Amino acid sequence: MARTRPSPGAGSVPFLRALLAAPARRVAVEWSATPFHALALAAGRPRGLAARAPDFRPPDAVEGTRILAGDWRFGGEALNLGAGADPWNRASPSRAFAAWQHGFTWMAGLLACGAEGAREALRLTLAWRRLFARWNAFAWEGEVLRHRVVSLAAALPSLLAVASDAEGSALLGDLSRQARQLMAIGDDPGHAAERASAAAIGAGVLAGPGPARLRERALRRLERLLPHAVLADGGHASRSPEAALELLFDLLTLDEILTQLGRPPPAEVSRAVDRLSAAVRFFTLADGRLASAQGGADAPHERILAALAHDDDARSVPGLLRESGYQRLEGGALQVIADAGEPAQGCWSVAACAQPAAIEVVAGGKRLITGAGWSPAMGPQPPSRLSSAAACVTLDDASPGAPLEGLAAWSLGPRLAGADWRVTPRRSEGDGVVLVEISHDAWLERLGVRAERRLYLDGAAEELRGEDRFMPTKALKGDRRRFIPFVIRFPLHPDARASIAVDGKSVLLRHGHDPGWWLRTDAAEISLEAGLRWKDGAPRSAEQVLLSGLFRLESGGRVRWKLGRA
Repeated sequence: MARTRPSPGAGSVPFLRALLAAPARRVAVEWSATPFHALALAAGRPRGLAARAPDFRPPDAVEGTRILAGDWRFGGEALNLGAGADPWNRASPSRAFAAWQHGFTWMAGLLACGAEGAREALRLTLAWRRLFARWNAFAWEGEVLRHRVVSLAAALPSLLAVASDAEGSALLGDLSRQARQLMAIGDDPGHAAERASAAAIGAGVLAGPGPARLRERALRRLERLLPHAVLADGGHASRSPEAALELLFDLLTLDEILTQLGRPPPAEVSRAVDRLSAAVRFFTLADGRLASAQGGADAPHERILAALAHDDDARSVPGLLRESGYQRLEGGALQVIADAGEPAQGCWSVAACAQPAAIEVVAGGKRLITGAGWSPAMGPQPPSRLSSAAACVTLDDASPGAPLEGLAAWSLGPRLAGADWRVTPRRSEGDGVVLVEISHDAWLERLGVRAERRLYLDGAAEELRGEDRFMPTKALKGDRRRFIPFVIRFPLHPDARASIAVDGKSVLLRHGHDPGWWLRTDAAEISLEAGLRWKDGAPRSAEQVLLSGLFRLESGGRVRWKLGRA
């Protein structure tokens, strides 16, 4: 993947804000490590199980079989320890790998292996608690903790079935303390609804007055937070399709727990489930996977089917999610998702990407043109969040925004900085044709240029025609350059291949031995470049097509391209 430099000023966040946030976070960390905090978490011990927490996410039995053999794999990395080994007393290959291990999302796959898997899950959980039952800055961090609470709540009946009375009591107490810690975390408001949901799930499966009070407190907080996290059209406030899917899974689990307890779910929970379900339908493409955009990976078909199994709404999928800022074009064998909105801001931008007007294309039921497929679970991958990692334009070899690093990232999270541009989308439809125009000012401050992408899909002809225009709006003082370089990238799916034609103006894009699709252009130069894409949590090599050239800064320029059947 090409390394495009961030635009000057992309890291410019109010530094005073980061400095003020750092001491508050340090105080919170120090307090969490005190015995007084430990005593507060131990209050209201549970008396047993009150309900079961079904995890609607499909388990990965293959992953469980590997873990039974001591073979841990995640994100293209591996830790082969052998059966019966302790994975908690040695270094992990990476921080992202360790976060996955401590998040216990592998637990469902292990339990899918039957009684042997349940015994191994209990052994691993008890080994973990010997080292990490007390608060730990990494293992009890908000995102890791909420995944572990949901996983343990779902696994608890299976674990208790093979545990001794003393072990079972310890597991119940552990889940109670971890759910209570979720309610004590005050930073990272962008994931506050997810933490409240996880706390309600963890407390909801436990019996006793203490867990009941904690559950109701978590539900009140969740009801207050959901309208901020879930937009009116069902999209997540972070604009990540995958974030919407994952929150939907947790709310479905919570709803089932409350049904078992005879407690009606809060109105906001039911409303959020309906809205999130509609958004997941919108983002599910013809290849059965989720659109990958704005820090969301393309979740597989089985996962989406599991999330929508409750949903019998047969309404047609809308052509756009206005509040979320996405457009959907389809006709014939072509389907396009276009990012037609501004990046999320502030606390919601910790996984946002600086990729204005990026598109994904499914052709003939197969993903053809796509993005990086990155999500925060893969660990910090700054290049995956820049304009060079998506099917969009890059001007002057500079991404219009970049994630924070250093002290600012530690204090405020890896937010996207410098990407506060405005977007104006327009849509018109006719008989089998759709036209979407996406105008934005991502390079206005840097170059004085406004950019526009026009997408015209003709379903009958099975053609997608595109035009990228660069329109000067003002002359910047001190900038005496006459020509500005541009690159329009089309990253391909790892299973797709590209071949440049003899004319140097077209590229044949193919999956396997199918006839393929021609990408034609009037750009000055067309070339191929090696790239990287995340697929099913692992990095894969992939090709990308580059349309490049120069345009006059004072007069602007345009590039036209067309995708049609070979």
